[in-house]
Amino acid sequence: MKQIILMLLVAFSAPVFAQADANLGIIPAPVSVKKYKGNFRLTSETIIMTDSPNHRAVRYFADYLKKSGMGNSITDMTMLDERHRVNKNVIVLALNFKGDLPSEGYELDINEDKIVLNGRYAGLFYGVQSLIQLIKPVSAGNALIPCAYVKDYPRFSYRGMHLDVSRHFFDVDYVKRYIDIMSFYKLNHFHWHLTDDQGWRIEIKKYPKLTEVGSKRAQTKIGSQSKGDPDLYDNTPYEGFYTQDQIREIVAYADARFITVVPEIEMPGHSMAAVASYPELSCDPTRSYKVGDHWGEFKDVYCPSEETFRIMGEILNEVFELFPGRYIHIGGDEVPKDAWKASEFCKQLITDRNLKDAEGLQSYFISRMERYINAQHHSIIGWDEILEGGLAPNATVMSWRGEKGGISAAQQGHDVIMTPGSGGLYFDHAQSKSTQEPLAIGGNAPLSKTYAYDPVPAVLGKDEQKHVIGVQANLWTEYMATNSKADYMLLPRMLALSEVAWTPVKNKDFRNFSEQRLPGHLARIENKGYNFRVPVAIGASDTTLTGAKFTMELAPSVEGAKIYYTIDGYAPRETDLVYTEPVKITVPQGKEIEFKTIVITPAGKRSNVTTAKLSNK
Repeated sequence: MKQIILMLLVAFSAPVFAQADANLGIIPAPVSVKKYKGNFRLTSETIIMTDSPNHRAVRYFADYLKKSGMGNSITDMTMLDERHRVNKNVIVLALNFKGDLPSEGYELDINEDKIVLNGRYAGLFYGVQSLIQLIKPVSAGNALIPCAYVKDYPRFSYRGMHLDVSRHFFDVDYVKRYIDIMSFYKLNHFHWHLTDDQGWRIEIKKYPKLTEVGSKRAQTKIGSQSKGDPDLYDNTPYEGFYTQDQIREIVAYADARFITVVPEIEMPGHSMAAVASYPELSCDPTRSYKVGDHWGEFKDVYCPSEETFRIMGEILNEVFELFPGRYIHIGGDEVPKDAWKASEFCKQLITDRNLKDAEGLQSYFISRMERYINAQHHSIIGWDEILEGGLAPNATVMSWRGEKGGISAAQQGHDVIMTPGSGGLYFDHAQSKSTQEPLAIGGNAPLSKTYAYDPVPAVLGKDEQKHVIGVQANLWTEYMATNSKADYMLLPRMLALSEVAWTPVKNKDFRNFSEQRLPGHLARIENKGYNFRVPVAIGASDTTLTGAKFTMELAPSVEGAKIYYTIDGYAPRETDLVYTEPVKITVPQGKEIEFKTIVITPAGKRSNVTTAKLSNK
């Protein structure tokens, strides 16, 4: 039989080993980069000069240098005349400069003697984040920064990441770490899902039962909703909520990093925790209700009564005081109409208001709440179900059930934030089809799928496309009971999201992202103490190859990690062979060999095991 030599360069989607990175390792990839020869040397003696010493970006950079062991002084350059301004071994951070930059844009000019960073408001902060990404420590108090010119600005104004704290509660420290990693990758809206059937997590002083009752559930469903024993529970009480002082602390923390917190107060559905606390919010106040202890939809929802609108208005008054940002997210998704259809009050209301049906009643509910929220100088965001029965006049639509709702809203002239699960933006979905993945809600959203998503549907006209103001990914936490699991499902997909949200489409390159830039970033993320899903070795995959001779060429997916492999059929571990150079394998006639690999990071994190079946049968 003719021998077929299959190089991994062909069969395994070859790693880019020798190519220079056009993006200098920056994530998200900038609009433009020009590389120069040489490096700027950063030491404790480097002078930091700025025209805005109290700007959040300047304070952030000073804090970063301090934590890195460099006590660099910050000099207010507006207090110096030209003769006394340093021009060597200096970093200049300028908010007031000549030249034109788009909103949130920055330009970074690095030469061997001097770094000049110009930025428009938040742009100065994003420029600092890129500058930090370029710093390569070489010894204590000594680092190199490659010489280059970077001009950069975001594609979308809304770049969001969501966290569900209702299904599982995450404490203040974790929320701050979540905000930290968002800010490092230039995301600017934190969508905080604070209320749902399974828990009310925000203190409302006028309605204390919302946390006294609504923040606690008797038990939690074990395992997948669709598999196993449907009645298996942990029989363990679960609780948690944020005080108003804690919320103010988090909002201020986010603001210091140019992140706007968008609170979500779900209505009229996903409301069991509130209804259990105050049954008068329901269509049958004579009944007793309990906080949800399993996942999925609940048929009891807010009744569209004047009493409900009064209570919700008073709740929102406290929300407005805590969250100064423009947006209030009111949910509006998955609203079963059973309780309304059975309610004589609702039937009469539909007649009195000349509504078509229960779908129109939902639109009436949303419109009432929108008018109230608008009157308090805020705007609403709702999931795409708020389109049902007619869209509230000033609402922004968050399109999650595919893109259809977002397209319809944009065509009607409404702002849209794209977040479809079908686009790889639901991070509760599994990250591969491998059985080695941990329990997920379902679906498959690998890193490549997230990265490939384009938030602007081609079907929209040019003027309609302007209504797509941004993109967001969502972390629903039914199956994330720990910080470590949440990190694992978030990372590294959030880095792909950042490039979707920031980088021009023409500059996107998944191979450059995943093989050249991501490994270094994952090493940095590990050093910061985050958990993450370790990608399989670059060049490895589960596959079957036919032939007699093979050369297996790989690269670690995390900088500093090791690749271990076996050819004996067993899963590789630290006791097995370490990959140091391309592995040549000859398979005897009529036989098959399994080449298995695993990536293990310096901290012990492990990738899935890949199996390449090398067959000479």
